[in-house]
Amino acid sequence: EDDENKTSFQEFKQDYGKTIVCGYARIEGWAVGIVANQRLIVKTAKTASGPGGGEMQLGGVIYNDSADKAARFILNCNQKKIPLVFLQDVTGFMVGSRSEHSGIIKDGAKLVNAVANSVVPKITIIIGNSYGAGNYAMCGKAYDPRFIYAWPSAKIAVMGGEAAAKVLLQIEMASLKKEGKEITPEAEKELFDKIKNRYDKQTSPYYAAARIWVDAIIDPSDTRQVIAEGIAAANHNPEMRELKTGVFQV
Repeated sequence: EDDENKTSFQEFKQDYGKTIVCGYARIEGWAVGIVANQRLIVKTAKTASGPGGGEMQLGGVIYNDSADKAARFILNCNQKKIPLVFLQDVTGFMVGSRSEHSGIIKDGAKLVNAVANSVVPKITIIIGNSYGAGNYAMCGKAYDPRFIYAWPSAKIAVMGGEAAAKVLLQIEMASLKKEGKEITPEAEKELFDKIKNRYDKQTSPYYAAARIWVDAIIDPSDTRQVIAEGIAAANHNPEMRELKTGVFQV
C-alpha cells in the first residue's frame, strides 16, 4: 500500500468493543465504512465492577460492547450514506452468564437489527471463519449484501469442524446403539475422522461457491480492487429506501 492508503483509515471508538474494528476509509477514492472482526486477545478498559478492572476478550468473538459499537457505526454510515464493507472472521457471539448480564442479548439484537435494516450498499468479504449467528451479524448471504466474496482461507459453517464432528458423532453413535451394534474405540475414532473430513469439506469456500453461497473466491491481494468495483457497480443505482429500524434499544 502507498502512504495515502495507509493513512486513509479513521477508526471509530478505538478503545471500545475491540473484537470488532470499525472505521471510515477510502478505497480507490470511494468513501467506505469498514466493519471487521479481529483475532487478537484484548483486554477491556477498567470498570467499577471490581478491583481488577476489565476482562480478557477472545478475538473473533462478538461481545456486547463490540456489538453495540458496530451497531452504532452502521447506523452512522446509513445516516451519511456511506457504503459498508464487512470483513468476516467470526466464530459467533460470546455466551455465558457474565455475557448475558453485560447485555449480549440486547446488544446482539441491536447489531442484527442495524445490519438487517441497513439501506446503503453492503459488500461482505469472508476472510476466515464465518460461523453460526456471527455470519448473520456480520452481513452474511441472508442479509442481502450487494456482493459477497470469500478468500481461499474462508470457512463457512454452523460451528467449528471439531465441535460439529463431536455432535454429529454422538448422534450417529446413539443411532447405532439403538440398532444394537457394539462400537469399539477404534471404530468410534474411525467414524469421527470420517464425519470430520466430510464436515471440513463442506465448510470450504469452494463448496460454498459451488452452491452460490458466495459470488466468487478471490485472491486476497485483489480485495481492494474487488471492493472498489462493487461500490462502482452499486453507484449505478444510487436510490435508497428510507432507513427504518423499528424499535431500537439504546
